[in-house]
Amino acid sequence: MLPIPPAPPLPAARAASGAVPASVPRAPPLPPRTASPPPAARAPVGGLGGISPLALQAAKANLRPIAGPTYPPTAFHFVLTFGTQSRDADGAFHEVSGIGPEVETETVLEGGLNGFSHVLPKSIRHPRLVLKRGIAGKASRLVRWCQDVLDGGFVKPIVPQLVHIYLLDHEANPLRGWSVENAWPVKWETEGFHAMRNQVAMEKIELAYARSNRIC
Repeated sequence: MLPIPPAPPLPAARAASGAVPASVPRAPPLPPRTASPPPAARAPVGGLGGISPLALQAAKANLRPIAGPTYPPTAFHFVLTFGTQSRDADGAFHEVSGIGPEVETETVLEGGLNGFSHVLPKSIRHPRLVLKRGIAGKASRLVRWCQDVLDGGFVKPIVPQLVHIYLLDHEANPLRGWSVENAWPVKWETEGFHAMRNQVAMEKIELAYARSNRIC
C-alpha cells in the first residue's frame, strides 16, 4: 500500500470551531534550494583556535604587507660624529664596516667523556672600525687626528675619541645608532691609483676601539 500523505494544517479560526471546510487550499510551494556556502564560510570544525584550515588559508590570502617608509631601512643614508661637539660631525663617508662585537671562547674537554666539550666565554672582542671615503684635505679634523697619531712618531699622546654612527631614514631621523668608545686610528691607507679608472681617489682609515654599544 502507498503511504498516505498527512493533511495540511487547518486555519486557526476553523480549527477552533471544529468545522472542516469542503476544500482546503494547498500549501504554497517550498522555496528553491540555495547553493551550499563555500568551505571557507562554513561553521568552523576543529583547527587552531576554532578556525578551520580552509578559513585560515582564505584569511591569509587576503592579507597584504604594510610597507612603511622605514622598513626595511636603506644602508646608504648614515652619518658619523667624532667627539661630543657638533663641529666634529663628518658624514662624507663611502663605507663603514666593523660594527660587530664577538665573544671569544675557550674549549675545555671533559675528562673521560668524548661525546661533548665545554665552550666557555673568555672576553668580548671587537674588530676594527673601517671607514672609507674620498681623500680629504688637510683642513679635515679626522685627517689631522690621523696625522697626529700615525705621522707624529708618538711625540704627542694618543687622544681617543668617542664615535657615533647613525643610520638615518628618509627624513634624516636616526633609525639605529651605535656608540664606539675610546677609538683611535691604527691604519691610514690610500687605495691604489689606476689610469684606466674614472673613480674618486679613496682612503681607508681603521680604528681600534674598546667597546661598542647600540644606543637606539
